[in-house]
Amino acid sequence: MKRLMAWLVGLGLVGLVLPSVAAQKAAGKEQAKVKAALRELQDFIGGWKGSGSHKLNPGPRDKFWPETVKWNWRFKDDDCWLNVEFDGGKLFKSADIRYLLDKKKYQLTATPVEGKEPLVFLGGLQDDKLIFERTDARANEVQRIRMNTAAEGIRFIYIVDRKSEGGTIWRTEAMVQSTKIGESLAKKPGKKGPECVVSGGLGTMPVTYMGETFYVCCTGCRDAFNENPKKYVDEFKAAKKK
Repeated sequence: MKRLMAWLVGLGLVGLVLPSVAAQKAAGKEQAKVKAALRELQDFIGGWKGSGSHKLNPGPRDKFWPETVKWNWRFKDDDCWLNVEFDGGKLFKSADIRYLLDKKKYQLTATPVEGKEPLVFLGGLQDDKLIFERTDARANEVQRIRMNTAAEGIRFIYIVDRKSEGGTIWRTEAMVQSTKIGESLAKKPGKKGPECVVSGGLGTMPVTYMGETFYVCCTGCRDAFNENPKKYVDEFKAAKKK
C-alpha cells in the first residue's frame, strides 16, 4: 500500500513538472522570436552624436541644438527589448522598443520631455526605415517617427512629424542627424567582426568568463552578460554547434 501511495505521489509530481517544463520551452521559443525581430534593428545599437532642427532643410540662420542618442539592449528574465536615451532631445527623454508577436509589429513607448503620460507608437520596417505612428485623439492628429541609418551604419537620422487626422500634409516637428560616436564619415567600416555573445549583433566590447574572451555590442548586453555569464556563454556555444 505504501509503495502504491508513493507511486501515485510521484506520478502526481511528474504531472506538475511536465507542464512547467513545457511552459519554459514555450517561453524560450517566444523570446527567441522576439530577439530575432529586434535583431533586425541592430544597426541602430550604439551611441550617436549630432544636432537637431525644427526643419527638414534648415538654413544657416535656423536654430540647432546638440543631441546625443544612445541605443542599448535590455534583458530581464525572459523579456528583452531595446532602450533609447535622448540626451538633449527636444521631444523625448527616452523610449523602449518591444516586438509584439501577436501583432507582428514594433511598439515604441516614449517618455516625452513635457508631460508625464507615455506616448505609444506602433510600426515596422519599410524600405530600410523604421517607421512608427500613433493617433492622438485629443489633438485630432497623427504623429509619426521615422528612423534610419546611412553611410554604412555611420549616420543615424530620425524625423518626427505630424498631420491632422485624415489630412495629407505632414508638418516637421524635429529632425536629428547624428554620427556614430567613435566613427568618422571618411572611414566606412565593414560589417565583419566578432559576434555579440548576448544579442548576436556586431561585438564591440570585450568581456571575459572563465579566462575566455567574448564580445558584446552595447552596455545593456554587457550588463546582462555580467549578471549571468554562464547562461549566455552556454547559449552562444550551443548556437555555434548547430
